Amino acid sequence: MRTGCPTARNPLPLNKKSLKANGFTGFRPIDNLDFNRIPQRQGIFAVVRPDGFEPRFLKESTAGVFKKKKPSLSRDELAAEWVAEADILFFGKAGAGSQGNRGLRRQIKEFVDFGRGKPPGHWDGRLVWQLVDAEDLLVAWKELPPEELNAALAECQQQFTHQYGRLPFANLVPARA
Repeated sequence: MRTGCPTARNPLPLNKKSLKANGFTGFRPIDNLDFNRIPQRQGIFAVVRPDGFEPRFLKESTAGVFKKKKPSLSRDELAAEWVAEADILFFGKAGAGSQGNRGLRRQIKEFVDFGRGKPPGHWDGRLVWQLVDAEDLLVAWKELPPEELNAALAECQQQFTHQYGRLPFANLVPARA
């Protein structure tokens, strides 16, 4: 399997450098994303903090409301989720969808639109949008065959948990392989 995350056979620390070494590309700031340059195929993606980025939390999230629920958490709840040593804040996946017309480009665009206040179809990664300067965060992606997506996302989260003792900041629920 080619998850893009270090494995027991390749035990690099899970960070921006190891993602690059394992085939992730992009690493573009959210406010500078050219969606047409993001592949349309399926894959996994990561939200990564740039060098020098320190967490400062907004009182209210910029994200859209989901099923009449506001996406904001208290500053104490956000601080409790923060993983101080980690570069990676969130892992997501982009499948084909029921109509076969989804993929990384569409999933990442919807994720960014959600952070800019549009109503989402889900609210995975919502904690990202309660960070001051979230638009400075980097997005990286890796294309994978559809049959590898769930296992790849689960492997990335497991490797992160192995290294840091918890899920990434904005992954509130573990992926299932």
